[in-house]
Amino acid sequence: MKDKNRFQEFTQYVSLSVFGMIATSCYILADTYFVSKGLGSSGLAALNLAIPAYNFIHGAGLMFGMGGATRYSINKSQGEHRLADIMFTNTLWLSVISSAAFMLIGLFCSGPLAALLGADETIFEMTQTYLQVLLLFSPAFILNDVLSCFVRNDGNPQLSMIAVISGSFANIILDYVFIFPMGMGIFGAVLATGVSPVIGIALMLPYWMSKKCGFHIVKTGMRADMVKINLSLGFPSLLSQLSSGIVMIVFNAIILTLAGNIGVAAYGVIANISLVVVSIYTGIAQGIQPLVSRSYGQNDPLGIRQFLRYGMISMTVLSALVYVGILAFAGPITSVFNSQNDLQLQQIAVYGMKLYFTSVLFVGFNIIIALYFTSVERALPAHIISLLRGLLLIIPMAFLLSGLWGMTGVWLAFPATELLVAALGAGMYLFYRNKLYRS
Repeated sequence: MKDKNRFQEFTQYVSLSVFGMIATSCYILADTYFVSKGLGSSGLAALNLAIPAYNFIHGAGLMFGMGGATRYSINKSQGEHRLADIMFTNTLWLSVISSAAFMLIGLFCSGPLAALLGADETIFEMTQTYLQVLLLFSPAFILNDVLSCFVRNDGNPQLSMIAVISGSFANIILDYVFIFPMGMGIFGAVLATGVSPVIGIALMLPYWMSKKCGFHIVKTGMRADMVKINLSLGFPSLLSQLSSGIVMIVFNAIILTLAGNIGVAAYGVIANISLVVVSIYTGIAQGIQPLVSRSYGQNDPLGIRQFLRYGMISMTVLSALVYVGILAFAGPITSVFNSQNDLQLQQIAVYGMKLYFTSVLFVGFNIIIALYFTSVERALPAHIISLLRGLLLIIPMAFLLSGLWGMTGVWLAFPATELLVAALGAGMYLFYRNKLYRS
C-alpha cells in the first residue's frame, strides 16, 4: 500500500511539474515562432543570440528557488518551522540582490552585451532591444521561479503548475497581439515574455498571503549559513540553466564562422526545441525533488530509492519517444520556424537536429541525477556533474569536434559531452548511494 501511495505521489508531482516546465519553455518557443513569422531569419538570429540572457536569469531564479525550497522541505519534515521561514526570507534577500544586478546590466550594458554575443550591424538593434527589456524584467522572472519552487515544496504542486501554465498561455497570446496586430516587432516579443511571470506571481500571491501557506517572511537579516546552504544546494540548478546559455554562446560563435547568420538561425531552431526537451527532464527532476528531500529528512532510504527509480524509468521511456519523434518529424518541425522557406536553413537544421538529439537519454539522466544529489544534500557530485556539462567539458569538446568535422562536429559535441558526464554520474551515484543508505 505504501508503494502504491508513493507511486501516486510521484505521478501527481511529476506530471504537474513536467506540464509546468514545458509551459515555461514555451516563453521562448512562442517568441521563436512569432519572431520567425514576423521578422524572418534576421529576427531569429537576433533572438538566438539574446536567449542566453534568459538562461542566466532563469538559472538564478531556480538556484535560489531550488536551493532554498530543498532545505525548506527538509526543515519542515523535521519540524524545524522557524528555520524553514528563515530560509525562505533569506531566499528573498538573494532574489532582490540578484534582480538589482540584472537590471543594472540591462540599463547600462545591453549594447556592449549584444556586441559581445556576436550581433553584427544587421541584427544589433534587435538583439540589444531583446536583451535590455528581458533584463529589466528579471525581478519578475526570479520571484516567479522562487515562489513556484516553494509552493511546490509546500505540498501544492497544482497551484505551481497552474501559475506557470497561465503565464505561458498569456505569453503566446500577447506574442501574437504585440508582433502582428500592434506591429511592435522584437520589442513586442520580449514584452510578452516579460509580462508572463508577472501573471504567475499574481496567481500564487493569494496562497502566499493565506493561512494555508507554510512559508513566511520573518524578521531576519542575511545569514551566512543560510546563504551558503541555499547557494550550495541550488548551484546545480543554476548550472543546468547556464549550461544551455553557455553552450548557445559558444555554438553561436563557432557556427558564425562556419555557416554565418543562416547557420545561427538554424541552430536557433534546434536550441529552442532543446529547451522543450530539457524542460521535460527538469520537470521530472523537480517533481521528485520534494519527495526525495522529504524521504531524506525522515530517514527513509526505501522512499529515496523508489522515487529516483520512478523518475529514471519515466525519463528513459520519454527519451525513446522524443528521439523517434525527432527522426520522424525533423523536417516539419524546422519548417514551422522557417517562414522564408530558406533551403539552406532547412538542410542545416534537419541534419543537425538528428545528430544533436542523440543526447536525449544522457541529458535526462544527468539532470535527474544532479538534482537527486541536491535533494539528499550531496552538493559535491551535483556540482561536478553540472560544471562538466556546462563549462569544463562541453566548451573544449565543441572546439575540438568542430575543428575536426565542421558543422557535424558542432552537432556531435553535445551528445559526446552528455555521454561522458552520464558515465561519471552513474559511478558517483553508486558510490554515494552506498554511503547514504548505510548511514
